Amino acid sequence: MKTWIKEGAFHLKEKLGLGGVAIGTAFEKISHDQAQEVLAKAWDVGIRYYDTSPWYGLTKSERAFGTFLGDKVREDFVFSTKVGRLFREVPEKQVPPTMWQDPLPYDFEHNYTADAVKRSLDDSLKRTGLDRIDIVFVHDLSEDQVGDRYPYFLKQATEGAFKVLSDYRDQGIINAWGMGVNQIEPILDCIERADPDICLSATQYSILAHEDAVDRLLPAVRKAGVQLVSGAGYNSGFIAGRDRYNYKEVIPKGFREKRDRIDAIARRHGIDIITAALHFVLAADEFVSIIPGASKPEQVISNAKALETPVPTAFWQELKAEGLLYEQAQIPV
Repeated sequence: MKTWIKEGAFHLKEKLGLGGVAIGTAFEKISHDQAQEVLAKAWDVGIRYYDTSPWYGLTKSERAFGTFLGDKVREDFVFSTKVGRLFREVPEKQVPPTMWQDPLPYDFEHNYTADAVKRSLDDSLKRTGLDRIDIVFVHDLSEDQVGDRYPYFLKQATEGAFKVLSDYRDQGIINAWGMGVNQIEPILDCIERADPDICLSATQYSILAHEDAVDRLLPAVRKAGVQLVSGAGYNSGFIAGRDRYNYKEVIPKGFREKRDRIDAIARRHGIDIITAALHFVLAADEFVSIIPGASKPEQVISNAKALETPVPTAFWQELKAEGLLYEQAQIPV
């Protein structure tokens, strides 16, 4: 165990997990059967950490995970989901526009109060059919999601969600909790106000973009003894060649060229950019797991293969020599 993690704290040991955004139909319509095929392949290749959220597909992803995991021995896997939104079923014509390609007929509201968190967790248990949740992430409590209401919701969470989740952890109802966000500031704010164990940091640390996280996020979580899980470690598919970056169609200037250059160097060293991207994230001591999503079984296989593929030291040295990695970034040793 890494000695800087809080004594007696839950320690996530699964380096590779499966995230539920793609199964929630973020990028294309995924049928129930297709989702089950992806989950079955993840299980077959040895993945035992599964992360989802009621937000993904407006409860669709969470239900798919529950269907698959329902007949598995509960001690054999780690499951995380999220709180911060409440959902109510509505007629099809009243479903709000969202990023999901084929969501279920639900509307939602942001709510980080104590009562809302308790209700959200109860709803998640009912949807999944599981008897407990291992890790709970406070979801999308960040300016990119709630805009100028961030101070209001942060106060709400400080007085509600944070206290409830710490109490649930101390009672043994859950194993751990933390933030699940796309920005750095909410994690820093949470550490100042509460005692999270593990946070899901999405879009902030990848082989393409990691400087700010190296300077501000990693030192803070290390000092607080907080573990990190990497979400969108492939920049929502951009590293794999998709024409999107961090769930958006706008690609930052110069990033296509940077990606292609890293890919060319990787191939010269006998690996691919997916393998490099996965190992780069896990090289940081603070990141204990990475949870790429998948819409096809082949993607799951690729991720599992990448985890087992060694990356030559010369590859990392060449990236740093060309200025393609931040000098202060950790690399595999």
